[in-house]
Amino acid sequence: MSDHSGRTTPRRLVLASQSPARLGLLRQAGLAPEVIVSGVDEDAVTAPTPAELAKALAEAKASVVAARADTQGALVVGCDSVLELDGRALGKPADAEEATARWKDMRGRAGVLQTGHCVYDTAAGRHVSATASTVVRFGEPSDAEVAAYVASGEPLHVAGAFTLDGRSAPFIEGIEGDHGNVIGLSLPLLRRLLAELDVHITDLWAPDPA
Repeated sequence: MSDHSGRTTPRRLVLASQSPARLGLLRQAGLAPEVIVSGVDEDAVTAPTPAELAKALAEAKASVVAARADTQGALVVGCDSVLELDGRALGKPADAEEATARWKDMRGRAGVLQTGHCVYDTAAGRHVSATASTVVRFGEPSDAEVAAYVASGEPLHVAGAFTLDGRSAPFIEGIEGDHGNVIGLSLPLLRRLLAELDVHITDLWAPDPA
């Protein structure tokens, strides 16, 4: 599709997530998604493993938004992240007490950040999904540092009670895998999923401003 200037207009892209980190990653990659929050009850979704849970949550979010009348013809992307530690799936902590206990359990150890991705092509009536996994090695912040971090409020809003692009970054020693996946979305996996739907991610780049 082209506008009056002859420039190609990319397919409409919808992000079924309220995460500002995911939106930021997509924008940095040259995309210009709209945001429509799914409203899915995450506690109602279950799966046998953390990786499958992350994918099921992403599928649930994307499917709800893809079914809306106002998204027909669009590409809809849903994502959800959980931290796998000791075989458990850890999402956002319920309160400061849980966030504190979580950090005291994680420090000096490694977990796997599992992010489910689901893409619906509503024009073609097709969807694909997969999970990206990244190992996260945590440092050993002191009790005082953990208390200060929890008091900032940040860990209450992110899966696993940490984020790679925020105040907890100094407490993370390293990762093995895609750093964007830890922030909330794996761009390489997104590219591969789009390709399965016969969509090139470069065709979704927003046009440069005139």
